[in-house]
Amino acid sequence: MGIQLAKGQRIDLTKTNPGLTKVIIGLGWDTNKYQGRHDFDLDASAFLVDANSRCQNDHDFIFYNNLQHPSGAIVHSGDNRTGEGDGDDEQLVVDFTKIPSYVDRIGITVTIHDSDMRQQNFGQVSNAFVRLLDNSNQQELLRFDLGEDFSIETAVVVCELYRHGNDWKFNAIGSGFSGGLAALCRNYGLQV
Repeated sequence: MGIQLAKGQRIDLTKTNPGLTKVIIGLGWDTNKYQGRHDFDLDASAFLVDANSRCQNDHDFIFYNNLQHPSGAIVHSGDNRTGEGDGDDEQLVVDFTKIPSYVDRIGITVTIHDSDMRQQNFGQVSNAFVRLLDNSNQQELLRFDLGEDFSIETAVVVCELYRHGNDWKFNAIGSGFSGGLAALCRNYGLQV
């Protein structure tokens, strides 16, 4: 098992792991028992942003309807509509060697699909985590458990990967948003 991070912690990825060029970001969660009629459909996304914290175009937003960045730098595993079972519910593969030079950070997020219509929020989600694995050997390098800090939020910025010179670092964020995916898109400079 890798390093266990707390909210707000930052850790170097590529400098302390020479040769690390490709990682898997695994995201997982459980849902609490609740009286609603709908299943929970949580969705992982990645926002590739420039130094101004903005996506330059729609291709810089990787999600269930855009599974791969044109550069091949990020590939999404696809939409898991139930989140049932153990382990990762959704994954993103990040190839540091293919990330365009204008990308300064990559925001990794999770949202609740149709949260307003389904009357769902992250207060009804438990055991949410993100883990980062070395793609070459599947070794877990780090893990961040989000805890139970959310109530009415419908979107969470789980973590960020960011450039530091020629290296990449990981920042455990765990920050909630109301307004779901649309709010996150606006936050990263995309038109909704």
